Amino acid sequence: MRDWLVAGALVEGGDGLLLVCNRRRNGSYDWSTPGGVIDDGESIEEGLTREVEEETGLRVLAWEGPVYTVDVIAEDLGWRLRAEVMRAVAYEGELVVADPDGIVVDARWVPVADCGPLLDGGHPWVGEPLASWLAGEIAEARSFGFTVSGADPASYVVVRR
Repeated sequence: MRDWLVAGALVEGGDGLLLVCNRRRNGSYDWSTPGGVIDDGESIEEGLTREVEEETGLRVLAWEGPVYTVDVIAEDLGWRLRAEVMRAVAYEGELVVADPDGIVVDARWVPVADCGPLLDGGHPWVGEPLASWLAGEIAEARSFGFTVSGADPASYVVVRR
């Protein structure tokens, strides 16, 4: 069983929330907040700062949170994921897409009202918690749990627990 520790960034600007478009291995695309895998030896804040800067060119100077956490169990696929989602309270720089991993292919400030349609094509464990936060339903740190059943990513079933 592979265990992943990832972090996501809630970065707000004058034109909305920062979202990135990710190109997946199967050729599909989905939108999410910036973030990614936290490397061994990194704190959540260190890894998330690195990921945001790599993906968007923005350097986060201060974080708060986690605002929410997400736990996903996908036994049939052989992995578990824990995500901590932090809110950037100070950042600097210009928005530039230059992801060294080649996953992030676009980044933009999205008005809150326009986030839903972009998130609909992604994983429920990304979109559902983010939609709750955008709707103002998360007043204090909250946890979300999901179970993925099935070994085929094209047809697996995701259940919120």
